[in-house]
Amino acid sequence: MSPVSSVPPADSATALAHFSASLSFETDCADVHAALASGDPRSIDFVLLDVRSAAHFSRGHVPGAVNLLHGKIVASKLAGYPPDTLFVTYCAGPHCNGATRAAIRLAQLGRPVKVMIGGITGWLDEGFRLAIADEALPRCDSSAFD
Repeated sequence: MSPVSSVPPADSATALAHFSASLSFETDCADVHAALASGDPRSIDFVLLDVRSAAHFSRGHVPGAVNLLHGKIVASKLAGYPPDTLFVTYCAGPHCNGATRAAIRLAQLGRPVKVMIGGITGWLDEGFRLAIADEALPRCDSSAFD
């Protein structure tokens, strides 16, 4: 028996419930890119939060993202957004738990949230470009975080 099959897989109904539920918590780089690249403002129905340091953000980030460290996510910083605003968090990549920490903070504040799996690493793996801080596409008012 291989290490893969030594623990039996879940039955199909349990697997369906699990994988369907995961899409409520996660999105991927391709879906975020498609929304941002669509040119249709209705497709950008979320705020993309880069929760890495300002230095990392300035060296390259997903176009349209707003920079807010996960430890700085508090109600007063989100006051400019309606309560039903969906936030999508990302960090450096699968080796970083900053996006998950940010998602926890947002959920604790009662905000809808998803994590962009893959983070910057996934974004680059997909072949998508990064923006530099002064090239950021202003999708939302980042002054709300000042």
